[in-house]
Amino acid sequence: MRLDKYLKVSRLIKRRTIANEACDADRVLVNGNVAKAGYNVKVGDKITIKFGNKEVNVEVLAVEETVKKDEAKELYKYL
Repeated sequence: MRLDKYLKVSRLIKRRTIANEACDADRVLVNGNVAKAGYNVKVGDKITIKFGNKEVNVEVLAVEETVKKDEAKELYKYL
């Protein structure tokens, strides 16, 4: 699954266009490397998202095309 779609489905970022813009602005890292929106997310990847002066670090536990809002937190764990 594309990185921008994963960020939206997991609800780490509210909208896919915002996720895409964050990737284009080099604010999203996967396994320590700057990642583009088209990066293929795999289980075990470590994603870092920079929001201003705050960073969110998560590890991918599952990749699902669609999930309910309540189940979105099961796709990742905070590091």
